[in-house]
Amino acid sequence: MQTEAFSELFPLFSAANPETLEWLLSVAVEHEYPSGRAVLMEDAWGNAVYFVVTGWVKVRRLYGDNVVTLAILGRGDFFGEMAILDESPRSTDVIALSTVQLLSVSAQRFIQTLFKDAQLHHRMLQLMVRRLRQTNLRFQLRNRPPAVKLANTLVSLAENYGQSTEKGTEIYNIPYKDLADVTDIGVEETSKIMEKLNAKGWIKIDEAAESLYLVNLKQLTHLAGHV
Repeated sequence: MQTEAFSELFPLFSAANPETLEWLLSVAVEHEYPSGRAVLMEDAWGNAVYFVVTGWVKVRRLYGDNVVTLAILGRGDFFGEMAILDESPRSTDVIALSTVQLLSVSAQRFIQTLFKDAQLHHRMLQLMVRRLRQTNLRFQLRNRPPAVKLANTLVSLAENYGQSTEKGTEIYNIPYKDLADVTDIGVEETSKIMEKLNAKGWIKIDEAAESLYLVNLKQLTHLAGHV
């Protein structure tokens, strides 16, 4: 991958200098995982930072025998940085939702890069603050109607990872259990709301292509804005 394409794909590197990008690409390791494969298990955190080139992954937390999806990440995003920065063990893992292609940079090399490139360091802090704000938004939404909360999840996924197509903004057709977890509503509620959104023509599901199209993103954004 060329440095220009790399910086365009990953907002984290939008302000990094070309030398930094060239060096990172020279030390990065390519990975490919099929749907359902564990990318990172909880005892493997802290070894590297992973960058999603294509595909979708979910971050899960284990509560005894229960598993809860905390986040869904798509192309252009990254994970693994928190375990590197605070050097503490994790009770989460990462699973491929679809076939996924990743680049990884070892913890030591990534930390070295942050120290060498002040712009990259600053951009890293900005993106971590954005993630914190998204977490705060989920907390603010906890008492809102399920439809509002689910609309926020769909709009957020579209804004962060969606691809514009003739059919609408395309995202991965995320399983309802994972959608329910990250939205903090029940699976049955999620199913009913998605059926209503489909009946209204606001979304369209293409199961064969594993795609979910947000046909009327304006209306979904309006619904999500009732907070």
